Amino acid sequence: MDTPQALNQQLEVLYRTESRRVLATLIRLLGDFDLAEEALHEAFRAALEQWQTQGVPANPRAWLVSAGRFKAIDGLRRNARFEALGERDEAAADAPALDDFESVEDDRLRLIFTCCHPALAEDAQVALTLREICDLGSEDIAKAFLTTPSTIAQRIVRAKAKIRDAAIPYEVPTRGELPQRLAVVLRVIYLVFNEGYFASSGESVIRSQLSTEAIRLGRLLLELLPDPSVKGLLALMLLHESRRPARVSVDGLAVLLEEQDRSLWSSAHIEEGRTLLLQALQQGGYDSYNVQAAIAAVHAEAATAAETDWSQIVGLYDVLLRLQPSPVIELNRAVAVSMCDGPAAGLNIIDALLERGELARYHLAQMAKADCLRRLDQRAAARAAYLEALRLAGQSPDRLMIERRLSELED
Repeated sequence: MDTPQALNQQLEVLYRTESRRVLATLIRLLGDFDLAEEALHEAFRAALEQWQTQGVPANPRAWLVSAGRFKAIDGLRRNARFEALGERDEAAADAPALDDFESVEDDRLRLIFTCCHPALAEDAQVALTLREICDLGSEDIAKAFLTTPSTIAQRIVRAKAKIRDAAIPYEVPTRGELPQRLAVVLRVIYLVFNEGYFASSGESVIRSQLSTEAIRLGRLLLELLPDPSVKGLLALMLLHESRRPARVSVDGLAVLLEEQDRSLWSSAHIEEGRTLLLQALQQGGYDSYNVQAAIAAVHAEAATAAETDWSQIVGLYDVLLRLQPSPVIELNRAVAVSMCDGPAAGLNIIDALLERGELARYHLAQMAKADCLRRLDQRAAARAAYLEALRLAGQSPDRLMIERRLSELED
């Protein structure tokens, strides 16, 4: 038998890797978000008690689903609410065998479409999916929405109530309904990927479990709907994910794109991403995901940072801004301009953006300004911009990277 410490560690790994799958299946079986979340935690508590003496089962996830389901049913009986949910339990009793849970129409994909139902407000759709699919807390989601945790918590509570009261079905829409439901689902998957690729909180630069999960969900969605937008998003995620082995230094700091060891980039991800992008473009896909994927592909084609075709990237950002106007995209374009036409040209654009105020609290804008000033050898001004970026940065790895830049500037 495993020692208590070893079992605790194994359960922690299982929670990180399997809890969202277990939750999604429990929601399908029990038909209620809150009941399923309670059942999930009861199942892990039961595992902690029983696996110590009985050993870890051959299929831990199936065991957790089964344990959670029966814990929930027992709880309903004890609370004298079982009869009111009798039909729900009968449906659960007729549910497929646990071994049949793996299918193209995966339970988490069903859950995404439930969370992204048109009856819910769009922001509530995204917030609920990030909470239920990815186990993000209200604080992390609030950072993505630039709002407060209490606002996010209220949105999630209201969304769950709406799903319950309106009896929103837990299912993947029919093929005819998929296109109109697709835009929000793609947005959700991309937000999940971004949270994994650029962690909004914590001590790590990346949360690889989330980016891997987003890619997996993108693949599932592509099996359901081979739409150019789905291909474009999956291509974009794969091309970015190809850089992951080179994005963090041995001491845990973020490594900027121009400093990455490109020999570490995943050629398999790059090739798959480029193939999907070409297919999407051949299908007439020219939305923001495809343009962003094209930008990532230009970076992937350059053997070294010096060989990057910055002129082409600036042109692609011009297209992207017409499709999706955003101050962050303007900032990214300004960085590309600084690499194409020189730091002074980029700095002029960045200063104008900062004067507008939309990026006043965005530490990466100050970082971009500082980098331009450093390249112009305006050290005092660069130092002031780095210090402002340091003041605005909340995450430890970001702060450490800025401090490293300040140290290099002093040297």
